[in-house]
Amino acid sequence: MSTSFTNPITEDDIANYLANTPDFFERHAELLAAVQLSSPHSTRAVSLQERQAGMLRDKIKGLELRIMEMIRHGNDNVMLSDKLLRWAGTLFLTTEPADLPSQITDQITEQFSVPQVGIKVWDVAAPFAQAEFAIGVSEDAKLFASSLTEPFCGVNTGFEAARWLPDPLSATSLALLPLRSGPVGSTLPAFGLLVLASPDGQRFNSGMGTDFLARIAELASAALSRLR
Repeated sequence: MSTSFTNPITEDDIANYLANTPDFFERHAELLAAVQLSSPHSTRAVSLQERQAGMLRDKIKGLELRIMEMIRHGNDNVMLSDKLLRWAGTLFLTTEPADLPSQITDQITEQFSVPQVGIKVWDVAAPFAQAEFAIGVSEDAKLFASSLTEPFCGVNTGFEAARWLPDPLSATSLALLPLRSGPVGSTLPAFGLLVLASPDGQRFNSGMGTDFLARIAELASAALSRLR
């Protein structure tokens, strides 16, 4: 019995043959124009060469879109960096230590378009102990802040820190930034907590990156060390 009937040639056999015989179409160049394939963009049939050209155009278009997205992200990062530098500059120019908490919150609102920002600082020096920013924080809130080794982002589920905002009821999503001495990720006890809030439930979501927020917390912590 013929082996062609007992072991028929499969599509994989044909694909493997063509993949391992790169000069096939050189010997049979007429097939490139003769083979007709369905077009993904219309109902008409196209040649193998035309289909390959279309695939290359689609691939080039996809690469162009990725490049444009990379450029856009690069421009966004430059803008964020400029805003961060301007914000840091205002902290350097603040001469009165007691003005720092309000300067931090006001400038974050202005520079980064955050709807609401709140802050509390504890374990401050005696001259600042009765300031608005230093009172009204429970021990639980202090322990929670110390437990954060990086900024927390997510839905407001009734955090005490939300009550430090001008309009707590409209705070749907929050970013909670622990303030402490040392680098980001330090396990030293926190001496404050910075709260960023938005009515948009996705503005500060649990899946977002927190590197930029960590830089904000680090700069704010360094500036607020003047209160201690």
